[in-house]
Amino acid sequence: MAYLARSISKTTIRRDMDPINNFIKGYDKLNHLEDQAALAASSASSLNRRKPLVITISFFLLFTLIIGAVVGALVHCSYTQSPESPTLSSSSSYADSIKTICNVTQYPVSCFSALSTLNASPKFDPELILKASLKISLAHLSNLSSLPKTLILRAKDPSPEAAALRDCESLLEDASAQVNNTMSAMEAGEEMLTDSKVEDMRTWMSSAITDLETCLDGLEEMNSGVVDEVKNAMQPSKEFTSNSLAILANIKVLLQNFNLSMH
Repeated sequence: MAYLARSISKTTIRRDMDPINNFIKGYDKLNHLEDQAALAASSASSLNRRKPLVITISFFLLFTLIIGAVVGALVHCSYTQSPESPTLSSSSSYADSIKTICNVTQYPVSCFSALSTLNASPKFDPELILKASLKISLAHLSNLSSLPKTLILRAKDPSPEAAALRDCESLLEDASAQVNNTMSAMEAGEEMLTDSKVEDMRTWMSSAITDLETCLDGLEEMNSGVVDEVKNAMQPSKEFTSNSLAILANIKVLLQNFNLSMH
C-alpha cells in the first residue's frame, strides 16, 4: 500500500508538473522564434542599408565603362586620321570643300558654279582656289574691256555719254591691271603669301571693285541710255572680283580649316 501510495503520489506530481513543463517549453520556443525574427529583421535592415551603396557602385562602374568606351573611340580616331590636310577622295568631298570657300563670299552661287568645275587636286588647297578665282575675274574683265569702245561708236561724239564711256574704258583697264598685280604677287618670291603681301593684294582687289563702281556711277550721272547694258555686262566681273577679294580676306582662316598655313 505504501508503494502504491508513493506511485500515485509521483504520478500526481508529474501530472501537476506537466502544465509547468509545457509552459517552459512553449516559452523556450517563443524565445527561439523571437531570436529568429530579430535575426531576420537585422538582416533586412543590413540589406536595406547596403542597397544605396550597391546602386552607387553599379552606377559608378557603368559610368566608368561608358567613359572608357568614348575615350577609346577618340583615341582610335586620332590614330586613324591623318593630321595633314584632307585628301579629296571623291567629287562630293571636293564640292563640300568648294562650298566652304564660297560661303565666305558675297556671291556664293556664282562662286560655286565656276570653281566646282575645276579639276580636283590630290590635296585641297584654298590658295589654288584663290588663284583660280583671280583668273576667272581677270578673264571676265578682259572680255568687258572692249564694251566701252563698242558703245562709244554708237554714242554721239562728242557727248557727255561718250566721255563717261571713255572713263569706263580707262577704269576697266585699271581694274584688270589691279587683278593682274594680285595674281603676280602670288607667284613672286619663295614664300607665296605673307601677311603684308595679303594686305597689298587686298588693296589692289578693292581698287578693282572701286573702278567698276565708278564706271557705273559716271554713266548714271550722265543719264546714259546704256547704263543697264553696261551693268548687266559688268555683273559677272563684279561678282568674281568681289568673290576673289572675300577669299583673299579670309585666306588665313580658310587655310587653317584645312590644316594648312600660308605658303
